[in-house]
Amino acid sequence: MVTITSIISLLQASLPEQGGELLNAVDWARAQFALTAIYHWLFVPLTLGLGLIMSIMETKYYRTGSEFWRRTTQFWQRLFGINFAMGIATGIILEFEFGTNWSNYSWFVGDIFGAPLAVEGIVAFFMESTFVAVMYFGWDKVSKGFHLASTWLTWIGATISAWWILVANSWMQYPVGCEFNPDTMRNEMTSFFDVALSPFAIDKFCHTVISSWIIGAVFVAAVSAWYLLKKREAERELALKSLRIGAIVGLIASIGAAITGDESAYKVAEVQPMKLAAMEALYNGGTDQSLTALAWVNPFKQPNYAEEEEAPLRIAIPNGLSILATRSLHGFVPGVNDILKGYTREDGTVELSAREKMTRGLLAIAALQNYRRDAADEKAFLAGEAPDLNFKERKEQQLAILKDNIQYLGYGFIKDEAELVPFIPINFWAFRIMVGLGTLFILYFAFLIFLQWRKKEVASMKWLLWLSIILLPCAYICSESGWLVAEFGRQPWTIQDMLPVNASVSDISSSAVATTFWLFLILFTTMLAVEISIMLKQIKKGEPFPVTSQEGE
Repeated sequence: MVTITSIISLLQASLPEQGGELLNAVDWARAQFALTAIYHWLFVPLTLGLGLIMSIMETKYYRTGSEFWRRTTQFWQRLFGINFAMGIATGIILEFEFGTNWSNYSWFVGDIFGAPLAVEGIVAFFMESTFVAVMYFGWDKVSKGFHLASTWLTWIGATISAWWILVANSWMQYPVGCEFNPDTMRNEMTSFFDVALSPFAIDKFCHTVISSWIIGAVFVAAVSAWYLLKKREAERELALKSLRIGAIVGLIASIGAAITGDESAYKVAEVQPMKLAAMEALYNGGTDQSLTALAWVNPFKQPNYAEEEEAPLRIAIPNGLSILATRSLHGFVPGVNDILKGYTREDGTVELSAREKMTRGLLAIAALQNYRRDAADEKAFLAGEAPDLNFKERKEQQLAILKDNIQYLGYGFIKDEAELVPFIPINFWAFRIMVGLGTLFILYFAFLIFLQWRKKEVASMKWLLWLSIILLPCAYICSESGWLVAEFGRQPWTIQDMLPVNASVSDISSSAVATTFWLFLILFTTMLAVEISIMLKQIKKGEPFPVTSQEGE
């Protein structure tokens, strides 16, 4: 059980001196959480993307009354349902891990982090769970209008659920609306609206959800392409018309993801400059910074950023990074070394060096320890168990020191400034994979729409149909790459600049976490294999659609 004493012991401890047990537990806990999150994110984006597309299809059925669109909607809803169930299972396990593996984190910020997750569970999850039942079992039992509303509300509920989860994640990236209480040793919420409507959260939500629509569109295109390749005449009309809707949704989503991604990068530059420097392999910053298109960054080794000027074989877009990060052609963008040594922002704000932040973090920890000691002594004095030694005045002095340095409290855990630099190769290459594939999706969907506008016979273009299938795993790689950048880029922090990973873990043995890691790996892999197997069976089964076109398209 987490207690105030255990939190204080963490603040007093020097983690590298504790031996390998806790450190190994940290590594295993991180690996287990990453495993669960990666598997969970295989299911969530398809739920959000496919949910939108099937809602559009049922809207066409509602407006036209065409039996074709009803049966088409039901076909995609079956695939949606299989994926929906798997996403719930992994999501529940993910939330439980905060209590089992990251109990110190949960104690430290539970009042804030738990609020959006509670709203998600009480409101969004119950909303989508309620209407999904009507969506599946309400055909011919409720009116067409109510059934259509249920389908849309299922998707809206899933989207609202994503909103609150992303609010919680965004707060970890950009903690706002909170204040540290030295008496309870917890960060407490001061403004729910600041947390829920953080600009960082809004940008992250828009980018993440819109990018999920891409996966839904690519999935629909891939299944449709398979039917056309196999010359399944019964599903030919389903394939062609689904491909059309998928292409429109996909193009809008791809362009939207590029726009929201640009805005997200701007926010990252503002509040997480080290993440941006790692994404760009920018070692030494300055004005008029170019945006790196490609460079040779060894994917398996942290570069020697302290001595290298820039990554070798670099191809860059002049002034591109300055525009991206500052919205100015000549804006200053700090590199890794600038952030470690200290620099001055565009608005004149002076950012302290890593060493100064670490020193002030130690001051904050010492002041917190002294405050807690003086508070205990004052309590003993009031109980008549100790003489009066000006406890109140001493407490106020320590509280003043703590308030002056509280923003650097987390830096007191850092023993080497190199810990503050995330693993650059993962951030650099994952970002380029995400952007490169995102650009490819824009071109792919635009080409599909162009062919349909020119009334070209898409079914006869085997190379395009095969490309549609190949792009399905690419869409997942693109989506997972975005999350790798988001999470690896803020290391070593659980909460940016506030609480490092090493101080967040539960006091458990590494063997216990390692055991559950392998159990979860087997479980999630089995679940994924089962989902793929059921999906393939349903796709192969298809639907006995008539060959002739239906009226009311």
